[in-house]
Amino acid sequence: MTGTAPAPFTADDYRARMARAAREAADAGLAGLLVAPGPDLVWLTGYAPPAATERLTLLALAPGHDPVLVVPTLEAPDAAKAAGAPALTLRDWTDGKDPYAVTAGLLEPRGRFGVSDNTWAMHLLGLQRALPGTSYAALTEVLPMLRAVKDPAELELMAAAGAAADRAFEEIRTMPFAGRRESEVGADLAGLLRRFGHSQVDFTIVASGPNGANPHHEVGDRVIARGDMVVLDFGGLKDGYGSDTSRTVHVGEPTDEERRVHDLVREAQEAGFRAVRPGVACQEVDRAARAVIADAGYGAYFIHRTGHGIGVTTHEPPYMIEGEEQPLVPGMCFSVEPGVYLPGRFGVRIEDIVTVTEDGGRRLNDTTRELVVVG
Repeated sequence: MTGTAPAPFTADDYRARMARAAREAADAGLAGLLVAPGPDLVWLTGYAPPAATERLTLLALAPGHDPVLVVPTLEAPDAAKAAGAPALTLRDWTDGKDPYAVTAGLLEPRGRFGVSDNTWAMHLLGLQRALPGTSYAALTEVLPMLRAVKDPAELELMAAAGAAADRAFEEIRTMPFAGRRESEVGADLAGLLRRFGHSQVDFTIVASGPNGANPHHEVGDRVIARGDMVVLDFGGLKDGYGSDTSRTVHVGEPTDEERRVHDLVREAQEAGFRAVRPGVACQEVDRAARAVIADAGYGAYFIHRTGHGIGVTTHEPPYMIEGEEQPLVPGMCFSVEPGVYLPGRFGVRIEDIVTVTEDGGRRLNDTTRELVVVG
């Protein structure tokens, strides 16, 4: 809802987040940050303006200056109700006025600024016209870890979202699969996520039989049959924080090969989880999971990274992928989700959200990782 933020965050929480973001911007050599509507703005201020608005809304953060939120006058009352509003100054502009001139007065004329990734091009171009001496860089390029480390309250919300997704899986596994379309099972999954507290469902992948060999298969009209392996991958937002889990089920008794591949992926997922501890580079989680699959001769069929960060969005930094040397830090949350995809035949993926603890990792998904047989 516009102007609101999920509990339990207070104005002081948002003030601390904005102050930290400004400090990190200075440490990165930036004159400040410009944050448009989207997940970064919600995380920093608790304010979520109307998604459809084309009017400029922008948070300006600069070291040594109070944060300022530029908003259209007609939306200022809602912005003033946001949980983080007491921690910032509102600067409104009316239709017919130049919002870029209003914003330009807040910025260093020749500064380099980090800009949230979802900033509209017309707004960034408008700022460039108003301040031709400025330059800009994507926020995930210059401050990729800004939201990566969750505080205890955030971790509680992440755990609750994971538990809700687990409840959805426990219920969907009791429902019939054979003779139903993937889209029907997907609709059931979405309904279960909402029943267990999700306000937003981002995806419900139901990939049966040969469709399981496509990691991002959309639910379709294929009728699920006995003998099918079915990859279930689903998640969304509950109280502003994300869930994302995958389990692979089998309709009727699996073949020896299907069970063997599932056991292999389960072993790889366990290896990735066991690699999680503070100070370890993200790529080591990928390497640990990938080595298990490669050593078994299926390396060519593991065709995606091992994991992605999750928080106020379901995909965000850090990424568990070769070449990512970012060390793990307690409070980071990310998926560990190896898979094997055999073209034209079937696929298997097992995914948990994991958070880094002081001495290892903790799973936020607790449903069985054994192969579940469904009807």
